[in-house]
Amino acid sequence: MAWNWEEPTWPRFTYDATALEPLEAEFLLRSGEFIGAFKHVSPDDQENLRIELISDEALKTSEIEGEILNRDSVQSSLRYQFGLGGQEAGVAPAERGIAQMMVDLYLNFSEPLTDETMFGWHGLLMSGDRTIKTIGAYRTHIEPMQVVSGAIAHRKVHFEAPPSAIMAKEMSAFVAWFNDTAPDGAHPLPAITRSALAHLYFVGIHPFEDGNGRIARALAEKSLAQKLGQPTLIALAYTIERKRKDYYEALEHNNKGMEITDWLLYFGSTVLEAQENTNKRVDFYIAKTKLYERLRGQFNARQEKAIARMFKEGIDGFKGGLSAENYISITKAPRATATRDLQDLIAKGALKRTGELRHTRYHLRLDDDGSAQ
Repeated sequence: MAWNWEEPTWPRFTYDATALEPLEAEFLLRSGEFIGAFKHVSPDDQENLRIELISDEALKTSEIEGEILNRDSVQSSLRYQFGLGGQEAGVAPAERGIAQMMVDLYLNFSEPLTDETMFGWHGLLMSGDRTIKTIGAYRTHIEPMQVVSGAIAHRKVHFEAPPSAIMAKEMSAFVAWFNDTAPDGAHPLPAITRSALAHLYFVGIHPFEDGNGRIARALAEKSLAQKLGQPTLIALAYTIERKRKDYYEALEHNNKGMEITDWLLYFGSTVLEAQENTNKRVDFYIAKTKLYERLRGQFNARQEKAIARMFKEGIDGFKGGLSAENYISITKAPRATATRDLQDLIAKGALKRTGELRHTRYHLRLDDDGSAQ
């Protein structure tokens, strides 16, 4: 037997539950820390931060699958879905669809899972895709559903899913399992354990022609949110995308057998890293707000544009820091003007400088008062 779904015990996965206990405890602790930090953000800033976090997840869950979307369009659609603005004209179906799915996940996380839930998500994700035969329903094609790589002559099959003919049966069992293991279900599971199982179990079935990875990650987030009793805003896809090779290797390693402790430990560690990334991004956003409040009205147009560009890079910032050449490229300023602007930003406490001469780099100063760190 090549694949886990061909095992006679499918889908009864086995694992060492005690190995997950430290990760489960840490997840709940960090969740409390995030909830506490988020409450200290003003209501208006909470809305903006929510859009930032959800849009990053929408972009990254798509990027994992090789689809690059427009950030501004996704954020515009999110604001419209949350009632925070009008729909921007010309938003592509892919950006609008992923935004709608993420908002539905956020608003309706507590609802039991149904086929219709996933059909709706699939319809949103695939809207505008003319290459998919079956949209908003489980696949029906008779050809094997395979995950492959490489040229045709040297194609490698990483996974083959159950045949389309048994999708209704497989997904009926999956939906029943998901709801049965919910916090209010007959057989509740710990947060990380259930989330990791849901992802692997769903991907093992691969019920749709396309979009399975994005829906699997949405189900993992729905599972975590149900345990917490509120949306997680966790940077799960953001974290997975940064180590995408590890993610695919972990999936491939665990699609051939029923003992999956390795997968649970991998996924649990990824969830904890995602929590850490989320908390860093909340701190980053709060620091951004404080910097703008402290220096409101003190930037010229060039400086305003450069600072905004630096913030857009997020917590990782420009690789190695902002150079004078970066500043000139962003602002189109002459070199002498750029030098004066950068010196002024240091004097104001907006930037700090590292290195000398051609190795000089500039970084955002995000302490409260701009004083030296």
